[in-house]
Amino acid sequence: MSNVETLSGLQRRLNASIPQQQLRGEMEARLKRIGRTAKVHGFRPGKVPYKVLEQQYGPSVQQEVLGESLQRTFADAAVTNKLQVAGYPQFEIKTADLNAPQIEFSATFEVYPEVVLREISGESVNRVVFTLGDADVEETINTLRKQRAEFKKTDRAAQNGDQVRIDFSGKLNDVVFEGGEGKDLALVLGAGRMLPDFEKAILGMKAGETKSFDMTFPADYHGKEVAGKQVTFTITVHAVEEAHLPEVDAEFAKSLGADDGDVEKLKQEIRENVGREAERRVKVRNKDNAMEVLLKIAQLEVPKALLESEAQNLMQQTLQDMEARGMKIPKGMQLPPDMFVERATKRVKLGLILAELVKKHDLKAKPEQMKALVQEYAQSYEHPEEVVRWYAAEPGRMREVENLVLEDNVVAWVMAGAKVSDQAVTLNELMGSN
Repeated sequence: MSNVETLSGLQRRLNASIPQQQLRGEMEARLKRIGRTAKVHGFRPGKVPYKVLEQQYGPSVQQEVLGESLQRTFADAAVTNKLQVAGYPQFEIKTADLNAPQIEFSATFEVYPEVVLREISGESVNRVVFTLGDADVEETINTLRKQRAEFKKTDRAAQNGDQVRIDFSGKLNDVVFEGGEGKDLALVLGAGRMLPDFEKAILGMKAGETKSFDMTFPADYHGKEVAGKQVTFTITVHAVEEAHLPEVDAEFAKSLGADDGDVEKLKQEIRENVGREAERRVKVRNKDNAMEVLLKIAQLEVPKALLESEAQNLMQQTLQDMEARGMKIPKGMQLPPDMFVERATKRVKLGLILAELVKKHDLKAKPEQMKALVQEYAQSYEHPEEVVRWYAAEPGRMREVENLVLEDNVVAWVMAGAKVSDQAVTLNELMGSN
C-alpha cells in the first residue's frame, strides 16, 4: 500500500513499504549467483557455503537489492497513482532495522505542472521576411573580395578600409595600464577590431606621424581597470596600406573552390549558399518571436528539479565552449549557478509549453516532414545521399530532426493564430544576428 501527500506546489511525498520477504528472496537469488564464481579462501569456486557468502557479501547485496526495490516500488506507485514525476525522487528509509518484516520509506519528488495557455488570437507577433536579390549576391562577393584584399603602401592619409601599422601606448594617471600597449599592430580601419574612438583618432594620419589624444572607455568595458575612465593614448603610424581587391575572374573563382574557374557558376553557388543561410536565420528569428509569445500567454510553475538539471547542462555547455576556444579549464571547475538560472527557466518553460501544445493540437512531426528536412540539409553538401544515410543510421540524429520539425510546427501554429506583422529585413540585418 502507498499514499501520496501534497507538500507544497508541485512537491509530493509518497509513503510506502517493501515486504522483507520480497527483499530476502532477491538477496538469496543473487548470493547464489555470486557463489557460482566467488573466490573465497579455503573453498573451491561453486562450493562456498551459503552462510559464508551471506557474511562476506550480504551487506553489499542487501543495499543493492534495497536500492533497486525502492526505485521499482516508487515507479509502480507512480503508475498506480497516475503521477507525472519531474526529475528524481529523494528516498528516506523510515525503518531503523533493515531486517524488519516491512521496510517503510518515503520518496519526496516533484510532478509536472499544469500548463495553462491563454487565447493566442489577441497576441501580436512579428514575422521576419527576407527576399534575396542580385544586390545581396554582389555584396557577398564584395565581402569575399575584401577578405582576400592585398594591402600596398600609400603616401596618403589613412582612411576607412586602409590597413595601418602602429605602435600605441595608453596611460591611466600617467601609468601604462594592462593591455594598453602594442608594437607593430596591423589594424584595418573600420573593421571594428578596436574601439570606434581609437580608430577615429587614426583617420587622417600619415606614415611617420605621432599623435596623442584622450579617450574615455565605455562603462561596461571588459577591462575593469579602465572601464568608464579617461586615458591618454599616444599612437605612432609606421605605414598606411591601401586595399587592392581581386578582380572577379577565373582566378578569383578558383580561390573560392571553383576548380573550373567558372564565374557564373560561382555566383550561382554563392546565391544558393547565401539563400540557405538567410532562410535558416529567418527561421531562427521567427522561432524566437513565436516562443516569446508562448511565454507571454502561458501560466505554469517550474519544477525545481528540472530547473537545476537544465542549469547544470548550460554550465557544462559553457565550459565546453570555453575549452573549444582554447581556454584552459581546471578539472572539476564550476561556474556560479546564478549565471544560468534565467536561461534555464526560460528553456524549461518552453519545453513544457511545447509538450502541451503538441499534445493538445496534434503538432507531432510527421515522417514526410522529417524526410524533407533531412533532404534540405543534405543539399548543402557535395554528396547529399551520404548525408541522408548518415542521419538514418542513428536514431538519436533523427530524434534531433524530429525536435526541429516539431518546433517548426509550433511556430506555424503561432503564426496562424496570432496577429502577424511582416517585418522586412536586409541581408546585413539578418547576418548581424545569430
